[in-house]
Amino acid sequence: MSDTPTDTRIFVLYNAKASLLGKLSYSYRKICAPADDSPCAACDLTHGGLKLQESEEWKLTKSKIPATVEQRHIDELTTELRDFVKTKELSYPLVLGQKADGPLQLLLTAQDLAGVSKDHSAFLSLLNAKAKENGVPLRHSGNL
Repeated sequence: MSDTPTDTRIFVLYNAKASLLGKLSYSYRKICAPADDSPCAACDLTHGGLKLQESEEWKLTKSKIPATVEQRHIDELTTELRDFVKTKELSYPLVLGQKADGPLQLLLTAQDLAGVSKDHSAFLSLLNAKAKENGVPLRHSGNL
């Protein structure tokens, strides 16, 4: 049986918490941060900064990713995700990939995300390249 897009999961992990206090803390960090140093490039990519709802551009971008996309805040991580990040000594935000029954793979680092957080086309291109490089199958039909 070959991998299909739904066999692959992409995890977008935020550098923020989902709780009300977490949202307030993120807002404070975002407002106080220099314009070129966002505390969460994944938040910028998916929500356009301080908005609570996903941006329309992200919804379109996400629809072009031929995999199940899960977005998680630090306080919403599974034990598997949390342990992977801790063991690899990674910094949030980041993007992980996982093919069916396979191990988690680091696809995009915080630095990678910072470089593409305002350019969804560049994000899709980098995600596709990193997924291929790390053996995380993304099947597509010209959308990615």
